[in-house]
Amino acid sequence: MEKSKNTYMLKGSISRGIIRFAVPLFFGNLFQQLYNTADSLIVGNKLGDGALAAVSSTGTLIFLLVGFFQGVGLGAGVVIAQFFGAKDKKNLRSSIHTFLSLSVIIGAFLTLAASLLAPQILVWMGTPADVMPDAVEYIRVYFLGSLGLVLYNSCMGIMQAVGDSKHPLYYLIVSSVINVALDLILVAGFGFGVWAAALATIVSQFVSVFLCMHKLMTSKEDYSIRVKELKLEGRMVKMILRIGLPTGVQNSIIAFANVVVQSNINYFGKTAMAGCGAYSKIEGFAFLPITSFTAAITTFVGQNLGAGQKARVKKGATFGILSSMVLAEIIGLIFFISAPLLISAFTQEKDAIEYGVLKARTCSLFYCLLAATHSFSAVLRGAGKSMVPMFTMLAFWCVIRVSFLWIMVPLTESIDVVNWVYPLTWTLSSITLFIYYILVDWLNSSIISKKR
Repeated sequence: MEKSKNTYMLKGSISRGIIRFAVPLFFGNLFQQLYNTADSLIVGNKLGDGALAAVSSTGTLIFLLVGFFQGVGLGAGVVIAQFFGAKDKKNLRSSIHTFLSLSVIIGAFLTLAASLLAPQILVWMGTPADVMPDAVEYIRVYFLGSLGLVLYNSCMGIMQAVGDSKHPLYYLIVSSVINVALDLILVAGFGFGVWAAALATIVSQFVSVFLCMHKLMTSKEDYSIRVKELKLEGRMVKMILRIGLPTGVQNSIIAFANVVVQSNINYFGKTAMAGCGAYSKIEGFAFLPITSFTAAITTFVGQNLGAGQKARVKKGATFGILSSMVLAEIIGLIFFISAPLLISAFTQEKDAIEYGVLKARTCSLFYCLLAATHSFSAVLRGAGKSMVPMFTMLAFWCVIRVSFLWIMVPLTESIDVVNWVYPLTWTLSSITLFIYYILVDWLNSSIISKKR
């Protein structure tokens, strides 16, 4: 395998390598969150709280349908990272081209499944009748771009798995600018409905796909893409699914639980939906350091385990976990203090602002525990132990979370119960994963060790 420019994760300063990877990822995620937030800001201020409630209520449903396939993508990223660290050119190229072939199939399936299932799931979620038309309209247009959505995440995942987090940043900036510009033109300018906000997202994602594919197809690195090599290789599919299926199930479990949470928020009406929806958009910003460092952790662990550098893996995992927790808590404190100002950017309705602030001040000081859960999961996933996070999430983020809501909401009829279910389950899952992390030998679990 030829020498690559993206081997900084495998040598030199551990902290510098992880930060070098995480910082561009952070800004890329920031721009992505900005254009997601732009949808809600423009829709909420130009089309009203009803439209904002419709867009906000579809977030959990989108993750339910997309999250499983994103999990498969994470599994592919681990396989690619370990082959890259092992300098195994043949299997690296095979894993990349198998993953892209699988992504095309997934994109086509998702388009069909979403168009058939999404309206009924919105009904099951208890979406209010006055919100339902806009919600269905938004979700159907959004998923017409499923192929772009899946390929966009796949190409980004390939680049990140081989240590390139800079080019995804550049493409996300371009995508964000296009998305916001189209929102302003179509929604704020022409006054089109929520479907236009979904269309803006689709167009921006396809632009990113084009840029990513061009970069990968013209690259001279060993991880370049060649159309003639695109095919499903059975052995690679199995390796990807070994990691990806548990992660996909984990995402679906979380999404299902969040659908239940959203249905309980819907119970309190359109105003609560708008306020909590505004909170969720701002929470996305608080989540950025977590997603950035967890992606860096997974790539770092995968590459270095592939290279057989176990001591380096342990040091890097510790640094990444602590960094993620500290940054998340700092942002949580800022969010706690400035919640009224931030929530009011999305809605001028007094009661909606109160709902959003209440949720923010219940959850924000516990962001360090959310970071801990995702960081421990990222380490274990990078090492090939994706079943452990899956069962942890099944127990705490699904069974306990849903059971708690089904019992307590009818008894109390208080939205405080809905808000507190998050810190409760974050605490339980982070403690469980920490115990596993310190007691179990997860370092000897590279998925490619038996393939050499």
